[in-house]
Amino acid sequence: MTAIFPTLQKAGLQAGLADNLNGALGFIKKSRPCLVFCRPRLQGFDARAFLAKGAETPGFPPVVIFSASGNAEQATEFLELGARDYWIEPLAWEKIQLVLPEDQPKPEPEPETCPPKAHAAPAGNGSPQGRFQIIGRHTAVLRVLALAKQVAGSKATVLISGESGTGKEMFARYLHHNSDRADRPFVAINCAALPEHLLESELFGHEKGAFTGAIQRKLGKFELADGGTILLDEITEMDLGLQAKLLRVLQESEFDRVGGVDTVKVDVRVLATTNRRIEDTVKEGKFRQDLYYRLNVIPLALPALKDRGDDVLLLAEFFTNKFTAAYGLARLAFTDEARKWLMDYDWPGNVRELQNLMERAVLLAGQGPIRPRHFLMGDEQWTPDDLSAIDADQQAACEAAPPSTPDEAMSVMPLHEMEKRLILKSLEETTGNRTRAAELLGISVRTLRNKLNEYKKQGLDV
Repeated sequence: MTAIFPTLQKAGLQAGLADNLNGALGFIKKSRPCLVFCRPRLQGFDARAFLAKGAETPGFPPVVIFSASGNAEQATEFLELGARDYWIEPLAWEKIQLVLPEDQPKPEPEPETCPPKAHAAPAGNGSPQGRFQIIGRHTAVLRVLALAKQVAGSKATVLISGESGTGKEMFARYLHHNSDRADRPFVAINCAALPEHLLESELFGHEKGAFTGAIQRKLGKFELADGGTILLDEITEMDLGLQAKLLRVLQESEFDRVGGVDTVKVDVRVLATTNRRIEDTVKEGKFRQDLYYRLNVIPLALPALKDRGDDVLLLAEFFTNKFTAAYGLARLAFTDEARKWLMDYDWPGNVRELQNLMERAVLLAGQGPIRPRHFLMGDEQWTPDDLSAIDADQQAACEAAPPSTPDEAMSVMPLHEMEKRLILKSLEETTGNRTRAAELLGISVRTLRNKLNEYKKQGLDV
């Protein structure tokens, strides 16, 4: 929640925080907010009870549930309880804008400082064509970018394929922001996040009483995107029955709400993404061939990060500059060993993994420079030079604060002590957000929780 709060404030919106159920209900009664963001569960707060109170309260604001590790079952539960939407983090500013009331200010995000050709960063010069640029100089990226530029202004459907984390949604946003629809909505929905009946309602909306829990009419994503662009993420996960209804929208620009009798006409450009070989899915009978041809008017195939050569270093520097600025730190350089490690690594998680890794490195490097050990990717990354650097840091600490016992005078810090310090530092940098801290450390939330329990037994206040 702490990540959303400053974002809303920077945008000039009035925002408040509540740390428990009664506090949230009291704030809503007093301030009458237009929208509420909340996690499924926090200490002293349960979103289920919150939504139940909302159902009993006239004029209760719409609620968006967001989670770092949600699933389709949880999404189904909260949507049936009355939540307006269910999101998986990270929460992009573009996504937040979509749910803000029309009378609220919706400024563009602050411009990023980045190289001339960018992976997907807002440039923010005010014109639709200048809002997004793609970071990358590799031929494979430039080839895709040239095609994207050529078709951005059309209404043609585009099928963006590539491994997870290659930036498919960012290319979709690039297409939207470089079209004449840039000032209209960009609406994205993950087709794998919801079961068939809920996905149909999310796409096409429903009428009051259409099914259990449908207490009022709800507009679907296609209606919300009218005049703009809709992104169907992970399109190959869509059920065959729903594929037929999607085909009608693509061919006729019309659909029926769930439980409705009136046909709704829309003007929407459709973009779709997949991380699979969709041709194989068609052969297996899991995806309609006619829908595939209708979506694949313009194919954009994104390369994996491991195939992009020096773009790895270009992106690493971009993300490092981004996170040092976000955390108010001085710019950090990479050692030659760190650069070699970045180029040698296979990047199974692609650009998304690189971005997360750079945030972790920025938080752990301190004054820098960034070394391989700051990536926390295994014991093999601890080189003799790294150990010497740790030894120098430890000697400086001992000189600043003389040890009270012989054990504390050891020039090499025990591994468990180093682990403890890194964990506590990650919690400090994330303001106690255990999920975010676990991501930075590259461990599960359960592992982090177990470690903290160990420290509590040792008498440490965590």
